[in-house]
Amino acid sequence: MLDKQDLVRDTIRMFLSEVQRFEIDNKEGVDDAKALQIINKMIKQRNDSISQFRDGGRDDLAEKEQKEVDILSKYKPQQLSEEEITSKVVEAIKESGADSMQDIGKVMGLLKSSLAGSADMGIVSKIVKEQLA
Repeated sequence: MLDKQDLVRDTIRMFLSEVQRFEIDNKEGVDDAKALQIINKMIKQRNDSISQFRDGGRDDLAEKEQKEVDILSKYKPQQLSEEEITSKVVEAIKESGADSMQDIGKVMGLLKSSLAGSADMGIVSKIVKEQLA
């Protein structure tokens, strides 16, 4: 606030507002995992907005949304690379004994808890499908 970083201040306030809304709606406290889910949800919403603004020729608004994504991303753990995700997927496939696309649920169930917050689950799903195909 003293540095007059209004966008950072406003973005953090939006996050805190989302946390309070979650607590009120669900009548439970927010731990680190839930806070991470809220941040991921907010980033996903902003990424959707960015693509819509760019399609509509509103690069100024897309740029503001991108800055908010950058600010929120600072509060997420380091993301795994595709190679690291692939190695985790291979381990999960071996652990679950999966051998066909029908076993994708078993593999994703194992990975969801271990990779939550450190990898985009869309990318994880894509890699699992590639490995099982």
